Order: sequence, then C-alpha cells, then structure tokens
Amino acid sequence: MSATAAARPLMRLVTMSGAPILRQLHLEERLLRCTADNWCVINDGTAPPTIVMGVSGRVSELVEIEPVLRDRVPVVRRFSGGGTVIVDQGTVFVTFICNKSAVAGLQPFPRDIMSWSGQLYGKVFDRFGEFHLRENDYAFSHRKFGGNAQSITKNRWVHHTSFLWDYDVKNMDYLKIPKHAPEYRLERNHIDFLCRMKEYMPSRSVFTDGVITALGEQFTVQRTDLETVLSSDEELVPSTKLLSQQDLAEIISSKGSSSLRLQKVEEA
Repeated sequence: MSATAAARPLMRLVTMSGAPILRQLHLEERLLRCTADNWCVINDGTAPPTIVMGVSGRVSELVEIEPVLRDRVPVVRRFSGGGTVIVDQGTVFVTFICNKSAVAGLQPFPRDIMSWSGQLYGKVFDRFGEFHLRENDYAFSHRKFGGNAQSITKNRWVHHTSFLWDYDVKNMDYLKIPKHAPEYRLERNHIDFLCRMKEYMPSRSVFTDGVITALGEQFTVQRTDLETVLSSDEELVPSTKLLSQQDLAEIISSKGSSSLRLQKVEEA
C-alpha cells in the first residue's frame, strides 16, 4: 500500500440488490447513529414500488392519497430531509455516511456536502452526458435523474440519493407537483422534468462501478458483508416509519372536514 493510500480514510462499502427501501433506511440510520465508521451503501433496485417522503413533508401536499390508498402503495417517512419520490426496481440508491472529518476541508453544511457530492458524481458521469448539480438535484442538461436528501448530526452526516435508472410513467401519478419546486423545473410536469439514466449510460454496473472508483480517489474502500454490519448488539428505534393505511385515510378525512368547515363559513 502506498503512503498516499495509507493516508486515505477508510470507507466501508455495503452493496445490496433489491432490498426493500424501508430496510435500507433503517440500516442507514443505524450506521449513522450507532457506528463511527464511514460508509457507502449501494442498493440496486427496490420492491415493492414505494413512496418515500422527507421527515417534514406534508402528505396532503405531496401525495395523491386516494389512488395510493386504492392501490395500496406503501408510504415511508424517512429520517432525513429532502423531497418526495417514488422508488422501484428502476431506482439505484447510493448513500454516503461520514464523520465530519472524513473529507478534508469539507464543512458539514448542506450546500457544502451537495457541492462535494456534485464534484464526485461529475467524475462518474463525465463521459456520459451533460451532468449538472442543479439546486439540490442531479441533472443531465435540464432534466433531473437524481434526488438527494441529507441528515446532519453533531459529528456525522448522511447524504443519500435516489437515481432514476428507469421509471414507470404511471407511478408518477401518485405524486403531486410540490408547491416549492426548484426554479429550474419551470413548472414542467413529471415526464418533461425527469429523464432516465439508461438513456445515457450502458449499464447499471457501469454506474455503480464508477461510483466505487470515484470514491477510491478519496478513500480506501473496503467491502463489508451485511451480516457483519447487522451483528452489532446496539439497539436503535429507527425514526423512519411506514405510514399505515389508517394514517393516510385519516389525512383524507381531516382534509374533508376542513373543507366542509370552510364551506360552512363561506355560506354563513
């Protein structure tokens, strides 16, 4: 091992395929709060299709609740911030969980972490498209293919991304266009705003291998078995939750009651 490699911080790598997003988020929260290591978690696809919301997102403003209830689409509220996405087998997830000292010179603030990640992914996508970090999104030209969320604690941070290798157009109907959309969206609907990575890259493995290679320029990357990760006796009650059908039905009910009260006020 060279002196340069020896000086690089260790990044433990966990790779999964098709893990349910709720399980992945519980794992990430555990790694953030119960370990002192740096981690990269890659999950290639998830099932079943699931809506994932940020910790402070309002369901009634972001989700078309009635079709979600009808089709029994799971809705998860994750432990980090960020927007709302629907994820499935066409989604590739990459998460970085780091100590504040892991990246030299990086201040543990949202914009600084976004900028660092944008530079890292710029190397991954260099040969495949006109890559940009646009506000809090990754885009090819002006079309989004990667959405980000973060959580920053006293000594550590997590930055996770949902990459759209592919997506099912009809699934987008479960999501409302958010009131606070990024400026570059220009009021475009989901289909005009998004693009598929598969239109730019030859394979999912080319992408994930590229991420690992780019990480290797800054870290000593060490593959770690999931069983090793999960063997810790540390207990954690995760804050990432699956919303129940009853939770969603009550939101519709309360929204209906509010509308009825407003109508009565207007008629009075």
